[in-house]
Amino acid sequence: MQNICKDFWLAVFEEEQSLKNPSAPDWLVEVEMVVTQLPRFQFLVLRKPPPSFNFFTKPKLPIKSTSPTLFTAPKSTLSTTEPIPITDFSLPEEPRLEISLDKLFVPPETEVSCDDPNLSTRILKGSNIVLSKYAREAQVVQAEFVKSSVRTEDCPSDGLPEFALVGRSNVGKSSLLNSLVRRKRLALTSKKPGKTQCINHFRINDSWYLVDLPGYGYASAPQELRTDWSKFTKDYFLNRSTLVSVFLLIDASIPAKKIDLEYASWLGQNQIPMTLIFTKCDKRKKKKNGGKRPEENVSNFQELIRGFFQTVPPWIMTSSVTNQGRDEILLHMAQLRNYWLKH
Repeated sequence: MQNICKDFWLAVFEEEQSLKNPSAPDWLVEVEMVVTQLPRFQFLVLRKPPPSFNFFTKPKLPIKSTSPTLFTAPKSTLSTTEPIPITDFSLPEEPRLEISLDKLFVPPETEVSCDDPNLSTRILKGSNIVLSKYAREAQVVQAEFVKSSVRTEDCPSDGLPEFALVGRSNVGKSSLLNSLVRRKRLALTSKKPGKTQCINHFRINDSWYLVDLPGYGYASAPQELRTDWSKFTKDYFLNRSTLVSVFLLIDASIPAKKIDLEYASWLGQNQIPMTLIFTKCDKRKKKKNGGKRPEENVSNFQELIRGFFQTVPPWIMTSSVTNQGRDEILLHMAQLRNYWLKH
């Protein structure tokens, strides 16, 4: 198994291409059947919180659902050479995403108020995430592939915090990882889905890890490899003590998929911290073919899972083609990581 993983990472594949995923006419019926069977659970942002700590700080003022207060998310100005303080954010001239206060994700030790005139400058663009005082040292200066593992116990044992990227095959995990580190070939991509066959660790700035996990849903690999992927991936989620959060990638260019809803449900049931990353937000499907805009698919997915989360999960819209969401992901990872290190 180790030799197979090693041979895979030495290969050079072509850039990842999107497969055609025509939505079936009855996709919504299938999705609704799934969500009605999903259990309700409380969302966690970090693993193993202190017993007395409440992760979800409530706004000081009550929220009136009859007339929600809307805020707009600013354009990110993350520097690749210097940490970006929250005060450096400025409102862009372009149209901005409107988020109601009750749908914001508020990080630990962060307060929001309806009367805060600067709240709009603290919301990451294309997301529902409020920046906290822990959003620092977000830039990527160095990135290197460390190793591939087929068992959790074989993963690096240096105790550094890590973030795992997981999603349906062909969702764009490797492309997103390359975009985050600004390296085209750090994580090799392929036009064939399901080529990631191991737990792959990439060390960032010699201080934390990005982890590329096998995709689910489809894999063009030998049967003897496919049978163990789900098992060792779930074992990693449940037993990896240095895992700060899972970033679940969802294809925003197509309607919600049953398997994505089931995966999100499993993570929630097992209290695995999760952030939703909507990929391929640059794509526009033709409406005559039944396609919807990414914004519509993102909104629909959130509506489908809303009833099964007591707290709104954090989410970010991305594109590895335009680098949309890159800065926002790094800032979100930074504030989760720095809080995790402190506690």
